[in-house]
Amino acid sequence: MIDDAVILGIESSCDETGAAVLRGPRVVLSNVVATQIDIHARYGGVVPEIASRAHLEAVNAVIDQALAKAGVTPAQIDAVAVANEPGLIGSLLVGLMAAKTLAWAWRKPIIGVNHVYAHAYSPALDADEIEYPAVALVASGGHTALYDCRSPMDLHLLGKTVDDAAGEAFDKVASILKLGFPGGPAVDKAARNANPSAVKFPRTLLHGQSLDFSFSGLKTAVLYHLRGTSGGRNEHEVRAKDVEDYSAAQIADIAASFQAAVVDVLKTKMRRAVKLTGAKTLLVGGGVSANSALRKALEIEASKLSCRLRMPPLKYCVDNAAMVAGLAHHYFNKGMVAQLELDAHATVKR
Repeated sequence: MIDDAVILGIESSCDETGAAVLRGPRVVLSNVVATQIDIHARYGGVVPEIASRAHLEAVNAVIDQALAKAGVTPAQIDAVAVANEPGLIGSLLVGLMAAKTLAWAWRKPIIGVNHVYAHAYSPALDADEIEYPAVALVASGGHTALYDCRSPMDLHLLGKTVDDAAGEAFDKVASILKLGFPGGPAVDKAARNANPSAVKFPRTLLHGQSLDFSFSGLKTAVLYHLRGTSGGRNEHEVRAKDVEDYSAAQIADIAASFQAAVVDVLKTKMRRAVKLTGAKTLLVGGGVSANSALRKALEIEASKLSCRLRMPPLKYCVDNAAMVAGLAHHYFNKGMVAQLELDAHATVKR
């Protein structure tokens, strides 16, 4: 094994441009992320074409910063890793082209990494090795899925969202409640001192012991609850309510109740996965793993299940290149490198 291999990772699957340098699979020498939050905030969500153009503008500077902060030169890099699936195809291509160019110019191997698998590996960064087998929950704006993990590279899908991802639901509900963008942090902040039992929103668990997820109905339930009806000047006049008809405390209660419903579903599905697989390690990754209510709930649940819970530090919850380089190290040690014909895929191909 090449335990001290130095790998440059590049991440551009959605709206963060990331570059990182790792020595070995877990020691992060640098991790640089250029966010596009301000760019997309006016639209209430990520606009793919705008995202890819922003990646083009940022990618070279981000890579240069990552190398400088790590104190390494191209000659000291052993391989270049890049997230090449899944994600927004235009965004993925920017990072992939940058990685290919550097691999060719520096005469280094290139390694393609699954962005979602990298999130499942993120709890290992700057931490101990992960004990496998494990169950991994990856919850973000684009993905919500459960995996049976036998190693960092051997992941088997147990369940996935059939409609909205958890992070997407947070964004949409935050937009409905006019809390701001990105929705995850905005809802979390609003809900912090509110009543999570104020509104009885549905918990969509699907049929039987399904491990799939559905959050579209919950999002709609929030909209219907908010709209309600209020009397006009006479009994025949009825109008839909809007955010302005509620106090800040009432909006916070709605946010907290929505958040509680999402957390309950994620917690329940993870419990089912543990009972199915018998795993004793729980891995959590993706942007939603930064949610304070989810982290607290899973700590309690892991204790009940006698499992070890591994969650990444908050800086590794968002899309980042450190997780890409860390996972790539395991492929590199196995000689599993790609060719310059490596392509990008919007959906998972392997």
